[in-house]
Amino acid sequence: MHETFTITQIRTENYRTKTFVFDKPFSGAQPGQYVMAWLPDVGEKPFSIAGADPLRLMVVAVGPFSEALHRLDVGDRVWARGPLGQGFALEGRHHLLVGGGYGVAPLLFLARKAVAAGHTVDVCIGARTAADVLLAEAFVSTDSTDFNGFVGEKSVKSVPSVEKLSITTEDGSLGGRGLVTQAVEAAIHARRPDCVYACGPTPLLVALARLCREHTLPHQLSWEAHMRCGMGLCGDCELDAVTRQVAGIPAGWLVCKDGPVLRFA
Repeated sequence: MHETFTITQIRTENYRTKTFVFDKPFSGAQPGQYVMAWLPDVGEKPFSIAGADPLRLMVVAVGPFSEALHRLDVGDRVWARGPLGQGFALEGRHHLLVGGGYGVAPLLFLARKAVAAGHTVDVCIGARTAADVLLAEAFVSTDSTDFNGFVGEKSVKSVPSVEKLSITTEDGSLGGRGLVTQAVEAAIHARRPDCVYACGPTPLLVALARLCREHTLPHQLSWEAHMRCGMGLCGDCELDAVTRQVAGIPAGWLVCKDGPVLRFA
């Protein structure tokens, strides 16, 4: 069943990305889970939950539905059902979060949860160019309003940020030049994490699966980009055989129902 949400704030994150803040919490939502958002006469699409109290969705304009969302204004309504899927689960007390492109949204939610629990968090963000880097400032913010918006800790006055943030761009326009996996390997050598958590495009997740196996590191990977119906009915979100084999994913595993997060010990 869909629940009605009213937009209270819209933040422009970059040239094609907006964060929508709604008027109430999304009860029970965990980092890595998602909602199916619906608009009348437009349709329904899945979006990762960027924050639960209040509900926040970060939307990249990449098609008709997301473009329709971008045309909405404060006071307009969006319908959502969920929370759906399997999210991240914190393992240990030192965490390494890796985000590629708009995959950073659920990781910010996860980072705020870990920091609130008193854990240490390092973050590696990768993007094509400086213009494509998302939410970098939010990861190191100590603003209690921003923090409360993501985890619902209404009584918190100020909070620590993540301990280390590394940014990598393919063209070198911001941070290090190259692929984010280079920064990940450096972070592992600098301070071995208890677990690696990642969300982003398939090539990044496959590379991280290999890297974490080489270092015998527990890892949790979110394959959210492949979500479709949100019900496990269409089967379109089953990953291809090559990706499954390289990443160690069983046949028949559906991103929308069994994922989007798959945990590896």
